Amino acid sequence: MSNNPLARCTAVTAIALLLLLGGCSPSGKEQTSPQAATPAPAPASTPAPAAAPARGVELPSFVNLVKQAGPTVVNISAIQQGRQSGLRPGDPLYEFFRRFGATPDTGEAPTLSLGSGFIISQDGYVLTNAHVIDQADEVIVKLTDKREFKAKVIGADVYTDVALVKIKADGLPVVKIGDPGKVEPGQWVAAIGAPFGFENSVTVGVVSAKGRLLPNGSYVPFIQTDVAVNPGNSGGPLFDTEGEVIGINSQIYSETGGYMGISFAIPIDIATGIAKQLRETGKVVRGRIGVQLQELTQDIASSLGLKETTGALVAAVQRGGPADKAGIKPGDVVVAFNGQPVKTTADFARLIGETKPGTTVSAELLRGGKNVSVKITPDALEG
Repeated sequence: MSNNPLARCTAVTAIALLLLLGGCSPSGKEQTSPQAATPAPAPASTPAPAAAPARGVELPSFVNLVKQAGPTVVNISAIQQGRQSGLRPGDPLYEFFRRFGATPDTGEAPTLSLGSGFIISQDGYVLTNAHVIDQADEVIVKLTDKREFKAKVIGADVYTDVALVKIKADGLPVVKIGDPGKVEPGQWVAAIGAPFGFENSVTVGVVSAKGRLLPNGSYVPFIQTDVAVNPGNSGGPLFDTEGEVIGINSQIYSETGGYMGISFAIPIDIATGIAKQLRETGKVVRGRIGVQLQELTQDIASSLGLKETTGALVAAVQRGGPADKAGIKPGDVVVAFNGQPVKTTADFARLIGETKPGTTVSAELLRGGKNVSVKITPDALEG
C-alpha cells in the first residue's frame, strides 16, 4: 500500500438526519361543588397557545435528481492485457515449478480496473478520469439499461486527469453542465458512480472547500467535499442540488485506501475545456511562461510590504523563458493576467494554461510596493 494519503480512486456511506419535535399538553383535575343546588358557571374558555414553529434545517431530497440524472452515469471497465512480465518457459524457476506439478504464473492474465463516467453528448461522448483508462487495451462502457459498448479513447490529459471516450450510440441521456464558480462551501452535493463495482450508487454530502491545491503539481483548483468517494467512483459526476454537474470525482485523501471524509473533484469548466481540445485535436495544448509559483502567505506578504495575500508569488524564473523575456523577476506578485484578476496561485496557473501559445497578453505585477505592467507571450507546454 502506498504511503501517499492522496489516492486516486478508480469512489458508500449514506447520511440521514432526522429531527423529532415532541410536546406535552396540560391536564387538570375535575372539581365538583359540595352543593348540588346550582351548577357553577362554566369558566371562560382560554385559547390554547399557538404551536411553536419547528426549528431546524430542511434537508434536500436527491430523489428526483437521481431519477433524472442517474441514466447519464456509466460504468467503465478498462481491460489491460497481460504484459508477459512473469516467469517464462526456459526460466530455471519456471522449470522448477513445472516439475513439481505447479503451473507457473506467466503474468499473461488480463487485468481489469473499474471506474465511472458520464455522458456529455447524445451521440456518445463520455467524460471520465485519465487514470481510469490509463494504458488500457480495451475500454468497455456500460449504461444503466445494461447495454455495453466498446469505447474509443479520443484522448487523455494526465495533467488535469481528464479523459474523453466515445461509444457508437445515439439519443443518449445527457448531463446538465453547471457553474462551479457559483458553488459555495456548505452547499449540498451528490455523487453517482460505481464504488467497488456497485453501479449507480448515490452518496451525498457538502462542499468542504474550493480551490484546493494538491501536491501533485497540476495546479487544478479542486472542489473538496465530504461526499463518500471510493475506488470505482473515479470519473463519475458531482452534482449540485439543481441536478447539474459541477465536477468530476477524481481523488481522495486516505491513509487506508478507502473513504475517510475528504474527496476532491475537478471543476467541470476545466474538464469541458479539456474535452473540447481532445475532441477537436486529440491532444491538449496549453501555454507556459517558465516560472515556479508559491502561495502568498501573510508572513511573505508582510515581508514584501503588502497588506493583502491576494495574488501569485513568483518564486523562480526560467532563464530565457517567456517570463524572463518579459522582465518578470523572482519576488514579483502577479495580480492580473490577460485582463483577468489573479487571486491565488491556482488562478494564475489556470489562466496561463488557457492562453494560446504565441499570443501576447498583459500581466499586472506588484514589485517593491509598486505596480508594474508587462507584456508576455507564452509558449507551448510540452507533454
